[in-house]
Amino acid sequence: MDVLLGLGGTDESIRALAETVDRAATIGDDLVIAVLENRDSPRSADEMLETARSAVDSAGLDAEVRRLDGEPGPALVELAESEAFDQVVIGGGTETPMGKIRLGPITEFVLLNASMTVKLVR
Repeated sequence: MDVLLGLGGTDESIRALAETVDRAATIGDDLVIAVLENRDSPRSADEMLETARSAVDSAGLDAEVRRLDGEPGPALVELAESEAFDQVVIGGGTETPMGKIRLGPITEFVLLNASMTVKLVR
């Protein structure tokens, strides 16, 4: 499966990275990791690039890690569609005190606009 992982620098992104790299190493998915510029993230894009490269190297994967410029949600969806990925993986979603999921704007955009399967890692 051709998988595109979008990393925005949140804690959920870190979980999505670990889960997706582990799956790719186990199952053999072809993986591309796109690091997004997320102003609301506690981690910079540069930090996420290094984190992603380290995870890929540690797992022994031949995965491409690239930085996406522009508005994060639309840039990720455009990449996913232009390169015909089978699945987009994105971390996101926090739980409200009432137990409902709250999505950030990047996650919501990708979920609502991608034409392929989107996996949300919480």
